[in-house]
Amino acid sequence: MVEQRKLAAILAADVAGFSRLAGADEERTLARLRALRSDLIDPTIAVHHGRVVKRTGDGALVEFRSVVDAVRCAIEVQTAMVERNAGLPPERRIDFRIGIHLGDVVEESDGDLMGDGVNIAARLEGMATPGAICLSEDAYRQVRSRLDLKTSDLGETKLKNISEPMRVYALLVGATGPLQPSGPAGSGSGGEVALSDKPSIAVLPFDNMSGDPEQDFFADGMAEDLITELSRMPWFFVIARNSSFTYKGRAVDIKQAGRDLGAAYVLEGSVRKSGNRLRITAQLIDSATGAHVWAERYDREITDIFDIQDEIAHAIIAAVTPEFVSAEVRKTRRKDPGELSAWECVMRGRAHIWRMSREDGLEARRLFQQAMDLAPGSGLGAADLALVHLYEAFYGWSADRSASFKAMLATAQSAVEVDEHDPMALTILAVAQLFSREFDAALETVERALAISPHFAAAIGMRGSLLACADEPDLAIAAVKQAVRLSPHDGFLPFWYMALWWAYHALEDYEEAAALARRACRIAPGNPSLRRQLAVSLHMLGDEEAARNALAEYLKLMPNATVADARHIPSKNLEHLERFLDALRALGLPEGNG
Repeated sequence: MVEQRKLAAILAADVAGFSRLAGADEERTLARLRALRSDLIDPTIAVHHGRVVKRTGDGALVEFRSVVDAVRCAIEVQTAMVERNAGLPPERRIDFRIGIHLGDVVEESDGDLMGDGVNIAARLEGMATPGAICLSEDAYRQVRSRLDLKTSDLGETKLKNISEPMRVYALLVGATGPLQPSGPAGSGSGGEVALSDKPSIAVLPFDNMSGDPEQDFFADGMAEDLITELSRMPWFFVIARNSSFTYKGRAVDIKQAGRDLGAAYVLEGSVRKSGNRLRITAQLIDSATGAHVWAERYDREITDIFDIQDEIAHAIIAAVTPEFVSAEVRKTRRKDPGELSAWECVMRGRAHIWRMSREDGLEARRLFQQAMDLAPGSGLGAADLALVHLYEAFYGWSADRSASFKAMLATAQSAVEVDEHDPMALTILAVAQLFSREFDAALETVERALAISPHFAAAIGMRGSLLACADEPDLAIAAVKQAVRLSPHDGFLPFWYMALWWAYHALEDYEEAAALARRACRIAPGNPSLRRQLAVSLHMLGDEEAARNALAEYLKLMPNATVADARHIPSKNLEHLERFLDALRALGLPEGNG
């Protein structure tokens, strides 16, 4: 048989984390994999008319006569694996990742397949999360009207060594529970796309309310810019423009649009022009309830239309992102802890870590670890766990402070290694580097986060914190105030206020420092550092009674606190730090040995 070119449905699969599984127990892992091949995988491939082209250790390349057969085979295997992994600890589960593509291939004389069709299937398999299936747009087009699929549109994606970007769709099966071919989430009703674990957001075309057709370009540009900017954020899937723009010019039922697009949230808005003025409105809506999560109106004089478009898009992104996270945190509070997904564990954990108390730190640690166990290798929970290590080290809540500081840095670095384009992971790494007194590295890392997302409030606030500790108080104040303006209800607000207080302390503006500390204590009453800062600023103002009362509140939270504990404040200017320590001594705090 000579080589021939043909169109084929190609399925590529492998075991997620196979090296880790084999390293832990190679003999048992190989035995389980052989058993899975003989009594599940190979029979399922045969039933769906597939041909195993070749095996690659823990993986396989399979050819099917149709994409429908390939997808049915993949769903059956992934659903069966959910049942087989039930009751097993995460470190012993075998999870498959599968990629499927319909494309042109070359069949060699020995039956092997070559060409872009094979390469694309392999790249899609590499994109899939454990238990999931990734489809190319060509494959998805063949099955979307034939099978009821639980999908997420991952948008245009650049695949390694593939010249043109390709739209990719994810079928979440084993990662989120069994997928029933009869309907999304087993409902038996076709036509709706089910929500994924990590929430999706759809940006609908902005309405042109001006009666001026030329404003359509501005309205469409606003929505397109928002889609682009939101795609840089790590917290949600963004529905692609081609899908969300099908609603252009139509009356939209937000709940139905959310169901149709698989979007947990919908961002919509309008543009109205009157004379030389523009009014842009935007609102973020929970598609399940139709409730408004956030809404804002922007009025601008028309100067450079593109500058206005950029300015408003960035303002909306900065406002929407923390409101979205806060909404997700609130949702997790209504769920039983045992039913939380990895994403929901992270969201609930953040609600605890933001309070910065010892009890909340312990609960946050448990939730972040649970997220990492539920989604190993995804990076979910890792960066946040670094913050837990920081608090345990900084407040002396761990038995070994030095070990906790090292764990903080190592955990943050591992999160960035998973996804070096995640601005939150980079921001938390900058925090870890700051408390490791790596000032230059921390500033470089936070600038990397801002290069990815220039209006990311957490990174801007972190930049202010760095500048405060690096003895640049004026620049620090400007940066932190910018972060607060962008995200006035942000979970990191107490952290920013701690840095802002330090900048006022450096400038010896104790009245402003005391007022800020009082405000911060109301926001985060369980945070010991804010009570300590309040006591110091009141002492500097000569109000000894109020200062001692504030210190007493601090000692309720930190009964064994000493002056030496404060030496862990990462201040580059030792004069400012000594002035802080002297105030604590004057208030009667024992010296200690840190």
